[in-house]
Amino acid sequence: MFDRWKGVLTRAAGALGGRVRVSAGWVSREEAIMGTSVRVELWSEDRDDGEAAIAAVMERMHQIDETMSPYKPDSELTGVNRAAADAPVAVSREMYDIVSRSIEYSRMSDGAFDITYASAGHLYDYRLGIRPAEDDLARARAAIGWRNLVLDPDACTIRFARPGVRIDLGGFAKGYAVDEGAAILRSRGVCNAIVTAGGDSHIVGDRRGRPWAIGIRDPRRAGQMVAVLPLQDVALSTSGDYERYFEDGGVRYHHVIDPATGRSPLGVRSVTVIAPDGLTSEALAKSVFVMGVDRGMRLIESLEGVDAVVVDAAGALHHSAGLLPGRARARH
Repeated sequence: MFDRWKGVLTRAAGALGGRVRVSAGWVSREEAIMGTSVRVELWSEDRDDGEAAIAAVMERMHQIDETMSPYKPDSELTGVNRAAADAPVAVSREMYDIVSRSIEYSRMSDGAFDITYASAGHLYDYRLGIRPAEDDLARARAAIGWRNLVLDPDACTIRFARPGVRIDLGGFAKGYAVDEGAAILRSRGVCNAIVTAGGDSHIVGDRRGRPWAIGIRDPRRAGQMVAVLPLQDVALSTSGDYERYFEDGGVRYHHVIDPATGRSPLGVRSVTVIAPDGLTSEALAKSVFVMGVDRGMRLIESLEGVDAVVVDAAGALHHSAGLLPGRARARH
């Protein structure tokens, strides 16, 4: 359990009949949303204000989940997947914009990032350890391709160019959600905070005079870190082959899918990307995972304000040139 309070506590139990009054300090809360753990920690000069800010973030997270979940039968995303192969589907501006952004990352990554991976991805069941038969995978793979997404900006509609196409925003919906959470906190005057959803975080300011120390976990050794990043006012996302996976015949099948093959890429164990916003960091983390170390790092080095740490299949650590000694500290 996380401590609810870290900081300065002012107690006036006697004057208030035993009630503890808390003033300036760290406030935190954790909830299960979007199929993962969502946690907000912030510094507030007033407890009630801090709690209200966190409640607003959690409410927004639930809204995003209701819109973008592929598992909820009434979500907007489910409606698109159900009908867009037959006719254009009118969607909210939020849904339209995030699908449009996904196409930008597909182009940037030469197709390594592609939300239509779900055409094959939905055939895997990681809890039950089920993978698709080769014939089923081949049919599903034929429907993968971001060019199968037909967007009409004037009508605000999405259409699939062929049957069998599915989309899943899991590649960057949580990154988008932590961005939205950070924006809410800033609008309420919060200057020191971190919003985390699974492997995605958006950091607001520093940790009251020092950077936030963000550890990158060792993909194979529980509780161990491969690097520590002192960060402030950035977003970061980690994708790892240890998050949702099963093994069959000595092969690890995990939730990151290569759109070109419909299978899990095996050249990388984890990718962490640091970027100005979480939508970018999460999309690029997925892209680099699929592209592999060499191609992925070339992409990262070509982008301003973006850095990455990659653990390859052999356990070797790679980092971009922007992570100079002192900013990313490797642990052996």
